[in-house]
Amino acid sequence: MKRQVIIVAGGKGLRMGGDIPKQFLPVNGKPVLMRTLETFYRFDSEMKIILVLPCEQQSYWAELCEKYNFQIPYLLANGGDTRFHSVMNGLLLTDDDGFIGVHDGVRPFVSPDVISSCFDAAATFEAAIPVIDVVETVREVEDNGDSVTVDRNKYKLVQTPQVFSASLLKRAYTQDYSPKFTDDASVVEAMGVKVSLVKGNRENIKITTPFDLVVASALANV
Repeated sequence: MKRQVIIVAGGKGLRMGGDIPKQFLPVNGKPVLMRTLETFYRFDSEMKIILVLPCEQQSYWAELCEKYNFQIPYLLANGGDTRFHSVMNGLLLTDDDGFIGVHDGVRPFVSPDVISSCFDAAATFEAAIPVIDVVETVREVEDNGDSVTVDRNKYKLVQTPQVFSASLLKRAYTQDYSPKFTDDASVVEAMGVKVSLVKGNRENIKITTPFDLVVASALANV
């Protein structure tokens, strides 16, 4: 199976409260983004990796790569105004055959089993995303401010990598942008394509807050 992955890292780190974008923050001595690329390289060293970074962050990333002697091979694409446009730019560097995963640069702890399951499911169903169960009570807030408990068993939390056949994903990204496109699955679903769900791993957190960094440090020691 021909595998490719687009790793999107366009965050500014505003919720971290600092000047350094969250994808560059160190977790146990190594930047988050490097850990993410290493995860996919360890899974399949033949996988084509495309990293999408905002132009203004690329020189800093290059300095980090030199500092940490980071030598994993990848192609670099420019970030866009939105995640949708960043993925579009990444797709320009992908091959037309095989399967393409899209992954958040700040999710370094996705398991090899989840990566494998997503690509395998995409090979069967064309589109697959990892999800985990909602374990807390969920309330829906209505327009008037009232709220009501909903059945959490009807909901899932979505993770990445989201994996698709290359032809399907490229066709989906020829659509005009919509604010409703919150992830790649929503782009593909806009064409009427059904997305298959794969069991994710709870450690596959998206590092966006200082608390997440604390959790990430603990996970890095496991």
